Amino acid sequence: MYEAQDDDVQEFAAALRRLKDRTDRSYGQLARRLNMNTSTLHRYCAGDAVPLDFAPVERFAALCGATAEERLELHRLWILAVAARQRSRTVPPPAPSTAPADAPAADPADARPGTPVEEPAKEPAPHDPPRRPWYRRRRLLVSAAVATALLATLGSLSALPDDRRPGASGSVEAADPPRTTSPGTPRPKSSKSPSPSATTPSPEAGGSKTPSAKPTGTAEEPSKDPGQRRPPAGVPLAWSADSHVWQAGCGHDYVIGRSPQQVAPPPAAQDAETWAGSHDAVHGRQTLVKISVQGRTSTAVVLEALRVRVVGRAAPGGGSSYAMDNGCGGALTPRYFDVDLDKDRPVALPADGNDSGVTIPAMRLPYRVSAEDPEVLLIDARTKNCACSWYLELDWSSQGRTGTVRVDDHGRPFRTTGIEGLPRYEYDTSARQWVPYSS
Repeated sequence: MYEAQDDDVQEFAAALRRLKDRTDRSYGQLARRLNMNTSTLHRYCAGDAVPLDFAPVERFAALCGATAEERLELHRLWILAVAARQRSRTVPPPAPSTAPADAPAADPADARPGTPVEEPAKEPAPHDPPRRPWYRRRRLLVSAAVATALLATLGSLSALPDDRRPGASGSVEAADPPRTTSPGTPRPKSSKSPSPSATTPSPEAGGSKTPSAKPTGTAEEPSKDPGQRRPPAGVPLAWSADSHVWQAGCGHDYVIGRSPQQVAPPPAAQDAETWAGSHDAVHGRQTLVKISVQGRTSTAVVLEALRVRVVGRAAPGGGSSYAMDNGCGGALTPRYFDVDLDKDRPVALPADGNDSGVTIPAMRLPYRVSAEDPEVLLIDARTKNCACSWYLELDWSSQGRTGTVRVDDHGRPFRTTGIEGLPRYEYDTSARQWVPYSS
């Protein structure tokens, strides 16, 4: 009986280890994401302990990218493991007898007055039907409990919306989510995310009040960094965004409404934002946005969903495309979120990265961050047929509160345009001038 109980625990632990082996993270990294001790997580995976609550197991499965079917099976194994541990604690093995073999039996008459005397068990009559042992009856009760829990879990999984179903790709369609605010914080008038300044209208949103959440400065006064502002008080995370990221650090196109003689030589990658701003340049074909996110304290913040909002569409045109390189490449491709701006409702799809032939698993939301455990999200937005204005929304939850921050280009939407049919130039370093693109 005890071997069967231990088998239930070990089977549950083996399922946890299989999920852990899929990731490229250590026990310590996973434990930080789950907000638990490393030793505790290791004991669960080794079969030395079983969590009394399924919530940490569910978060572990989500972090490891488990499918809905795998989560359901893990829930079944957890129920059996918990029941096995409870049986092993409530039913200790019989202790060996220490009385001599020839010791006389206790005489009921020797008992003290008032002390109950245990009478010998009666032998069952030959005609009495045999009763089922207690542990078999308990096994039936546990099986019934497992079946009931599985039915409840299946019902809850089927009731989830498509964009939050466990094991989904992590992308979310561009639909307005319900928002809640922290206690004592007034609800913003705009349907967008909380804003440090509700008086700055967005030209692409038809004059509606759209916020710009940046982690620097204060909520009342602007930051020293132009275009960046602190999110309103109560938002438990800080973030920054850089949209002037070049492919492999060297490849990018900008569309500029000037002749080649009026365009300065291409800048170094770290100076791209200043250079592009001075030329009123628009990203050509592709916009790579690097978002750095972390919690303000050691309390975990869950990044629940990432949505794409397109607020303007037009046909490409008006200007020339200027390539920042003559062709480049690299052995490292970070994992990223792929966005096709040509679709009617673009979504952010998690995509794997690659490091010299080794796959870097895609980042799938929900994902945990804290002050000690920041994360970088890379968004790769592309278009062939659109001059698009767009921004991102990042949903978060922490300690029972939820919210949304808007990620944009210093309070304005990002701009990306197709370059097909436009004149394209590259910079000739020997002649020190822009020349027609030769490749």
